[in-house]
Amino acid sequence: MTTEPSKAPPLYPKTHLLAASGIAALLSLALLVFPSSDVEAKKTTLSLELESPAEQLTQDQDAADAAQATNEPVASPFAQIENTEENAPQTAEAKPAPEPLAEKPKAPGHREVVVSKGDTLSTLFEKVGLPATAVHEILASDKQAKQFSQLKRGQKLEFELNPEGQLTSLHSKVSDLETITLTKNDKGYAFNRVTAKPTVRTAYVHGVINSSLSQSAARAGLSHSLTMDMASVFGYDVDFAQDIRQGDEFDVIYEQKVVNGKAVGNGPILSARFTNRGKTYTAVRYTNKQGNSSYYTADGNSMRKAFIRTPVDFARISSKFSMGRKHPILNKIRAHKGVDYAAPRGTPIKAAGDGKVLLAGRRGGYGNTVIIQHGNTYRTLYGHMQGFAKGVKTGGTVKQGQVIGFIGTTGLSTGPHLHYEFQVNGVHVDPLGQKLPMADPIAKAERARFMAQSQPLMARMDQEKATMLASSKR
Repeated sequence: MTTEPSKAPPLYPKTHLLAASGIAALLSLALLVFPSSDVEAKKTTLSLELESPAEQLTQDQDAADAAQATNEPVASPFAQIENTEENAPQTAEAKPAPEPLAEKPKAPGHREVVVSKGDTLSTLFEKVGLPATAVHEILASDKQAKQFSQLKRGQKLEFELNPEGQLTSLHSKVSDLETITLTKNDKGYAFNRVTAKPTVRTAYVHGVINSSLSQSAARAGLSHSLTMDMASVFGYDVDFAQDIRQGDEFDVIYEQKVVNGKAVGNGPILSARFTNRGKTYTAVRYTNKQGNSSYYTADGNSMRKAFIRTPVDFARISSKFSMGRKHPILNKIRAHKGVDYAAPRGTPIKAAGDGKVLLAGRRGGYGNTVIIQHGNTYRTLYGHMQGFAKGVKTGGTVKQGQVIGFIGTTGLSTGPHLHYEFQVNGVHVDPLGQKLPMADPIAKAERARFMAQSQPLMARMDQEKATMLASSKR
């Protein structure tokens, strides 16, 4: 028996091998072009063991589809899906997707945050990626560093961070004039305050009262503090609680502080004019050779009297001096030997003049009371106070205009008000009708110097007002 030689493994036709090579090349090209997710949708395991022309046709069609897709201008819908390491193509021609990078420290640079309602220094540090420990380190570094925790709504804080994300400096604008900075050094943090030096110019305002003084002054452009200063200057002659009338006028020249062309604050009133019930009062600020400043009339008489006309700013007179008033609580006729000034609880009360405090304590129906002796002749009393100002005590001294207490309802009182009494040689007199003694005028030795300042200021107010009125008629 002749043994037949063993059959060699069947050889595939060359056409099959060429087709398989072509398919492999096309699919490799597709893997380079398509996102991995897209390839995953069309992925086929390549094999040289093609079993039938039908299977070969299927593979050719897949390759043709993939090749056609590389020429399509519209991206596959799968291209919007994030590429992941799991479905990234791993063929020799295709580059593997880069591994996810570890989270790097925050880049160094400049960061800014603006204080919002409810913000604290801790929340602001958190916004720029700084830990709570950094806040404690800052506050413990310098006693003055605590100023950074005194935040105001709208305030801006500027942070400088190093490449490791650590704080190197903290900067904040406290006001238009002041900025504070903390800078890291070898020992911790160094605090620094920079105060801009403003330029000073003069400004002018004119107003006509058609409602209240405060509203009319604000409408004219005068700040609240300057309005209070004006009332204080003229407070010896004008009772702002009852004398103000519609049509009263005022002119004010004051110092204005400017930084980079922006008004950032006000200085003192330099000159003012107030017309009340047809009578005009003038005031000029003058600093003598000893450096003491005060206000005088345009011709050199002191604006400062021995007593302030009204011890409470902008209060309403609720009861006048009367020897036959019916007491609102006792319900019987009882002399009212003073003036009642109604004002909100807590409103400051000022000493009418310099003097010695005879009493700062409780006194029967007057409640919390302050009595001041002014020289040998005059005495004033302030009753129903809510409380006393710091430093005001029996046996002490006070200065004219010094706050001595606050409006309240202690004692026999139906509402918050000040009961104010004025005595001359032990006799009660009407504070509203009492003629107040004058203070000394400009010294003769300084009169010429004073007039050299006063006259130009008065002339400027006249000129400014004339210019303003002329422009308003155009």
